[in-house]
Amino acid sequence: MDRREVVLSPQALTFFRMKWGHHLPRASWSSALGRTLQIPAKRIPFLVHWSWFLKGQNPLGPSRALIRQHGSSMDCAPPPGKHGQLFGSISAAEAIQQHRRNLAEWFTRLPREERQFGPTFALDTVHVDPVIRESTLDELLRPSAELALEHERPRARLPPLALSQLFDPDACGRRVQTVVLYGTVGTGKSTLVRKMVLDWCYGRLPAFELLIPFSCEDLSSLGPAPASLSQLVVQRYTPLKEVLPLMAITGSRLLFVLHGLERLNLDFRLSGTGLCSDPNEPGAPAAIIVNLLRKYMLPEASILVTTRPSAISRIPSKYVGRYGEICGFSDTNLQKLYFQIRLNQPDCGYSAGGAGVSATPAHQDNLVQMLSRNLEGHHQIAAACFLPSYCWLVCATLHFLLAPTPAGQTLTSIYTSFLRLNFSGETLDSTDPSNLSLMAYAARTMGKLAYDGVSSRKTYFSEEDVRGCLEAGIKTEEEFQLLHIFRRDALRFFLAPCVEPGHLGTFVFTVPAMQEYLAALYIVLGLRKTTLQRVGKEVAELVGRVGEDVTLVLGIVAKLLPLRILPLLFNLLKVVPQVFGRMVGKSRKAVAQAMVLEMFREEDYYNDDVLDQMGASILGVEGPRRHPDEPPDDEVFELFPMFMGGLLSAHNRAVLAQLGCPIKNLDALENAQAIKKKLGKLGRRVLPPSELFDHLFFHYEFQNQRFSAEVLSSLRQLNLAGVRMTPLKCTVVASVLDSGRHALDEVNLASCQLDPAGLCTLKPVLLRARKLGLQLNNLGPEACGNLRDLLLHDQCQITTLRLSNNPLTEEGVALLVEGLAGNTSLTHLSLLHTGLGDKGLELLAAQLDRNKQLKELNVAYNGAGDTAALALAKAAWEHPSLELLHLYFNELSSEGRQVLRDLAGTAEGGVRVVASLTEGAAVSEYWSMILNEVQRNLNSWDWARVRRHLELLLRDLEDSRCATLNPWRKAQLLRVESEVKALLEHLGGSGS
Repeated sequence: MDRREVVLSPQALTFFRMKWGHHLPRASWSSALGRTLQIPAKRIPFLVHWSWFLKGQNPLGPSRALIRQHGSSMDCAPPPGKHGQLFGSISAAEAIQQHRRNLAEWFTRLPREERQFGPTFALDTVHVDPVIRESTLDELLRPSAELALEHERPRARLPPLALSQLFDPDACGRRVQTVVLYGTVGTGKSTLVRKMVLDWCYGRLPAFELLIPFSCEDLSSLGPAPASLSQLVVQRYTPLKEVLPLMAITGSRLLFVLHGLERLNLDFRLSGTGLCSDPNEPGAPAAIIVNLLRKYMLPEASILVTTRPSAISRIPSKYVGRYGEICGFSDTNLQKLYFQIRLNQPDCGYSAGGAGVSATPAHQDNLVQMLSRNLEGHHQIAAACFLPSYCWLVCATLHFLLAPTPAGQTLTSIYTSFLRLNFSGETLDSTDPSNLSLMAYAARTMGKLAYDGVSSRKTYFSEEDVRGCLEAGIKTEEEFQLLHIFRRDALRFFLAPCVEPGHLGTFVFTVPAMQEYLAALYIVLGLRKTTLQRVGKEVAELVGRVGEDVTLVLGIVAKLLPLRILPLLFNLLKVVPQVFGRMVGKSRKAVAQAMVLEMFREEDYYNDDVLDQMGASILGVEGPRRHPDEPPDDEVFELFPMFMGGLLSAHNRAVLAQLGCPIKNLDALENAQAIKKKLGKLGRRVLPPSELFDHLFFHYEFQNQRFSAEVLSSLRQLNLAGVRMTPLKCTVVASVLDSGRHALDEVNLASCQLDPAGLCTLKPVLLRARKLGLQLNNLGPEACGNLRDLLLHDQCQITTLRLSNNPLTEEGVALLVEGLAGNTSLTHLSLLHTGLGDKGLELLAAQLDRNKQLKELNVAYNGAGDTAALALAKAAWEHPSLELLHLYFNELSSEGRQVLRDLAGTAEGGVRVVASLTEGAAVSEYWSMILNEVQRNLNSWDWARVRRHLELLLRDLEDSRCATLNPWRKAQLLRVESEVKALLEHLGGSGS
């Protein structure tokens, strides 16, 4: 990738000042154009600009004119020749400037899907131009491959074109006035037009004095209503009213941009569209466009056309000076640059729960590096990111997984919005009377292929598989024509040739999750029908159409001829629609059954949760773990039921309706009821943590609190131990369980990599827990502030709190004792291995009397000495409710342990202090608990330190065995000694 430099060269800046400087006062010139054009003469390398942008610095003013992108039009220079002052009057110059400002205001408005990347994101500042290859007429006329999937590499003799080269003279030296850019869905045509218009607005296209963009979708909506070119311009761009008389003399420096030509029905026959050269002569919009392209109206004007491949032939080649194919990101370096720009955008700064969560620059750089490595090593992802649209989807998915999640955003909504960005308003063929939605056609064909793959558990498809789904049910010439258009324009968007070894010659969905999304869409749209259902529907419709007439005739005949069979026929007519309705109901139950069984497949119990699987597929980390007995080639489709639930949500149904894929409210309700009934039966089973999270994620995608409250009303134990609780997962759990109000017997979040922000997000759920496990989360002193607030909350129900193996330290326990003092529910507290030390235990001893209901306190393995342990033991003996105190594995001497035993015998309180495996000459009744605790925590404890403590305990056991004459006690002591020796051997100790 070559390094381009600053937007405006000194010559371009001088040229601009010559044109505008003497028409406007200097202050007015500055305010009209903004600081973006005040570039010093010194040329500044692209990498310097890029570093400024990432650091939020911009010594040259607003950033939108400073970023240099690969292949952008920012380095355009005026074409050779005389450059007269076309708009010499002040009013015309002001009109042009107002037109620039209006266009910039309009084209910088981003859809909601783009605003998720941060408040500073704008297409005119961060954009990577796709590769544009010049095409010859012979290539356009050559028959395409039957499946139109093989994307042929452009020949070496046709180098890539930059935007600045589109209107350069052709190979024969002829002036190029009309350029047609074509590309399949998703290659970036709309973004390219948007960026080109913004380049002109900010003075980065000095070759053109005036740019007038037209949306062909907008023009087609006018129908045959007559309007002149001048009227079309003034209706859309009012400031240009002063400039209209000068358009005819503007020449090639007037650029018309016609975006989406496939929306217009153009007829270049003279019998269909007459000649017209007057811009003020009213006519149909299509006729005006035809005369512009004929060069009969404004013959010197330049025209840029974008279209899908199927509509290229609508313009006769004699009217086209250059064809350019938008090839997407055929270079991996362009993909990397795109990801670097997108993923380094500042976050919005607020998570769903209101806590500020911002990714650090180091984290963002690490993310980009992981993605870049996966692009280099995983060629199928690189093949998918050939389309800029899928680069957007990858970034949006990563942003969803790792950045603060906007309220209500789901994975299904990202995919639905992705399709809306690419297919909104798109019809398959504007010349076809059916006006069939392109997305509806894709749902019917690609959805069938996707569902067949999910039902047969495969992701690789042969050419016969693809052709069978595309050509199923096609009988007429019109249907074959529609299929041909879909193959040329959109098939590559959904399917890609497989480049993985061992599967060459097959096809896969461009991204794996898209297969599951389309399969779910195929189901919820009701496109999957059995033969019996299709026949039953036709019969029911037929009976419905003729039922009233037949009923009337039968009623008359029954009065004239008393035939007993006529009432029977009359009743049968009423029964047929009811029978069909029951058939449809059984079909919905079967779909719900299949979805629920897919969600709770026991073969997937050893997989990661669906969000980790998605992250692994994008970033290239270790993939999902498989069941040991599972065949290695078995595919996992756990996103399929999630997407089914998500597509039934009200928001996604509204977006799908815009795409021509409406889901009726009644159908959605009946599907939801069938799913709820099946979930109620199978959802009560005890699930592994990852599967339980998948179940919760399904409810999050469904976005129906009443549905979730009814289905999850029986949930009493929330065991998510080992699930990596990212901010998104915390939001999922909190939002789903917020729909219910029943208490949770136990919430186990051990080894979940929780942080203080996650605790804050999960607070509503934690308040409902009776037993709360937060072990092994690396929670530090800052998290103790959240725990203090949790314990002090008036709705807190926690009776057991396990905080073992977290580095709380004495600083954290100082906050924790404040919560203990005001809490009235907690009875069991575990601070095992939390780094309290002497100061921590002394602080607990001083504040323990402020709590009146605590029954068990575990401060084992905290490095405390004799003095601190003795002080805490004395406080425990004076406590009114404390029954058990754990002090083992602290730095207690033999004398210290003996003092504790002596005091325990004389103390009046009922508390038991556990400091060793022995109690006098007998085995402690808690010996098995202590050894089990050691075995459970060996992976997180210091083995050398544990070995030293075990050796001391072994010495106590030997001393007690020698001191007793009771054979029963000796046998017990020997048994415990053997357990300790086995542990020591496992740790590499001597065991003797």
